[in-house]
Amino acid sequence: MSFIIEQAGGMSTTGETPIMEVQPDHVHQRVPVILGSRLEVERLLRYHDEAA
Repeated sequence: MSFIIEQAGGMSTTGETPIMEVQPDHVHQRVPVILGSRLEVERLLRYHDEAA
């Protein structure tokens, strides 16, 4: 899903790293997912950075 979003010009992240750079440790690994239009994801990341 992340690959398709990024090919369409969007962005996907865990909040810390891009989803496409996550190396799974085991079969059923779970990570946070933020995906959508690039502007909206960047805005959400700014909110999280300001809160931290």
